[in-house]
Amino acid sequence: MIRLRRMTGLFAFFYATAHVASYVALDQYFAWPQILTDIVKRPYITVGLTAWLMLLPLVFTSTKGWIKRLGRNWQRLHWLIYPASLLGVFHFFMMIKADWRVPALHGVVLLLLLGWRLRTA
Repeated sequence: MIRLRRMTGLFAFFYATAHVASYVALDQYFAWPQILTDIVKRPYITVGLTAWLMLLPLVFTSTKGWIKRLGRNWQRLHWLIYPASLLGVFHFFMMIKADWRVPALHGVVLLLLLGWRLRTA
């Protein structure tokens, strides 16, 4: 798992960015005033955007150079993945109106992974 951690994180960011880009381009057609209104008006969009913004510094500091430059602070910064992942699952729950089983499954898997991480930390 340790070897795949960086690649998995970058893939998660890529997926989240594709999700945001599809909302901006395909759903809203780059109508920035409408997008800003949605961010304020719809809590699930606010939560999802917050999770994505938490991933940004992690992506930019995931190189060996940044790890060396930030020292111990790199690990502190990368603890943002935990609240970002919880917000991501919460975003999924908020989006679903009828069948909440799939977001619940994602939540259970996340809690198992977080529990395993806490146990090994």
